[in-house]
Amino acid sequence: MSTATASTPDAHDIPRTRIAVLGLWHLGSVTAACLAEAGYDVVGLDPDLAVVDALGDGDPPLYEPGLEELMAESSERLRFSTDPRTLADVDCAWITFDTPVDDEDHADVEWVIGHCVRMLAQLPADTLVIVSSQLPVGSVAALRERCASLHGERSLRFACIPENLRLGRALESFRAPDRIVAGVCDESDRDELAELLAPLHARIEWMGVESAEMTKHALNGFLATSVAFINETAAICESVGADAHEVARGLKSERRIGPGAYLQPGDAFAGGTLARDIGFLRDLAERNRLPAHVFAGVAEGNGAHKHWTQRKLLELLGDDVSDGKPLTQHVVGIWGLTYKPGTDTLRRSSSVELCRWLVGAGASVQAHDPAVRALPASLAGNVELCPNPLAAVSGADVLVLCTPWPDYRDVPIEDVLAALARPLVVDPAGHLRAAVTACTGARYVCVGTALNSERVSHR
Repeated sequence: MSTATASTPDAHDIPRTRIAVLGLWHLGSVTAACLAEAGYDVVGLDPDLAVVDALGDGDPPLYEPGLEELMAESSERLRFSTDPRTLADVDCAWITFDTPVDDEDHADVEWVIGHCVRMLAQLPADTLVIVSSQLPVGSVAALRERCASLHGERSLRFACIPENLRLGRALESFRAPDRIVAGVCDESDRDELAELLAPLHARIEWMGVESAEMTKHALNGFLATSVAFINETAAICESVGADAHEVARGLKSERRIGPGAYLQPGDAFAGGTLARDIGFLRDLAERNRLPAHVFAGVAEGNGAHKHWTQRKLLELLGDDVSDGKPLTQHVVGIWGLTYKPGTDTLRRSSSVELCRWLVGAGASVQAHDPAVRALPASLAGNVELCPNPLAAVSGADVLVLCTPWPDYRDVPIEDVLAALARPLVVDPAGHLRAAVTACTGARYVCVGTALNSERVSHR
């Protein structure tokens, strides 16, 4: 199908279309607020009463910069409910349930499909349904088939717009996307969908529904492959004296790769999004009796790289002991606990996983995060949550920068090194590299370099 740009009417010309947003976690709350801002009457639905009540009070389920303020500004056009009967008078339904993922990155697709089938039963026949939830290719067809029995000959119409939000920059991603991938089952639905998307002023990449679903898998799979590739390359750089950050810069200068490539040496990807789509691709290949060597390699390589920080801390601080607690004599300062900067979610956070490992290895852990006010139950009592960054490094043998909040660059590095018992910084993504390496006597380690990686003696 072709590429087109939606028309861009003035805000006062937009019809008061009534849109239902189904599923109100991060994706749904951002979608609902942005659609209300665009001039639509929006009702957000979710089966979780606690989530609905909190949103009704202006409290989103996850912190997203600007979201709370946007909800307040758009409150006249935005309401929330648990009652599917409110779907009886809407013009369009937008499915935004976050797909649950377990610790092995397996997605609970049926949880989403089941909720959608029950809720969509209230829609008028022939209503357009947009699916943005993170589901495997074929899910829209399956949902369409299961809903068809509820509406007879005049069934619902389905389209797919894969989600493209980024934690910490979700409003920007929705309001001003690079482009919108839109898959339709019937060409006749394009005009209605283009009119609905017109306030976003974005180029639309039109395609079939299955192609749109597959584009999301392929995009995240490509990004995941890029992350795994540069981190494996970085491991070789550490061994041969090369600097992976310089290598990455060289790669990005190549026209066929480009400056926006996902080639920043650092932590393994976490949080479930990229891993979920790698899992979808592997499952789809297996189901169709096709090889999945690349996807399996990406998952295996990324899994191994998750332990990079642990390996470095053992190399620098660890003791050969028989009790399985090689870091008992050491204090570790942690900067950043959230999954990534710009959010307050700790779910699938590699920093939280590292803290658990450190406690198990016998270390004393002092942590700080600008968005975290209370530790999860698994860390409470074992990790000290400090009120500021300097308190987290006071008397510590090493600072580990886990979540690269911009705030941490504002802390004078001289004060950090003075507060540490030993001037050692482990910074996987190189966030503080320029500042720390400029200080005489500082020891610094990041992914892809062998800088100052000498073993640190006990206090």
